Amino acid sequence: QVQLVESGGGLVQAGGSLRLSCVASGLTFSSYAMAWFRQVPGKEREFVSAISWSVGSTYYGDSVKGRFTISRDNAKNTMYLQMNSLKPEDTAVYVCAADLRGAGSVRQSVYEYWGQGTQVTVSS
Repeated sequence: QVQLVESGGGLVQAGGSLRLSCVASGLTFSSYAMAWFRQVPGKEREFVSAISWSVGSTYYGDSVKGRFTISRDNAKNTMYLQMNSLKPEDTAVYVCAADLRGAGSVRQSVYEYWGQGTQVTVSS
């Protein structure tokens, strides 16, 4: 029943920008911390950013600090990731995840629900 659906990925040149969206259904969106992870074939998922369920505290992985901005619109059941100054090493499948009453953990094991991901490719 719970579904997380990402969109907004695509091909962009280095230095460009993209905005990803994650639309949730089947859950009380405002009660969940939301997060973005990214994965490349053959590698472990990497934490990108998270936003807490209540006050909306935000957290970022070291590799994206200063370039990415996470936000959420509870009225639209949607989380966003604004990605600026993109680098080739940002190329990955970006997946969203949900954690009931979470604080915005970097640990992927705490997230109960996961989307299928959207591909981001950054050319050099």
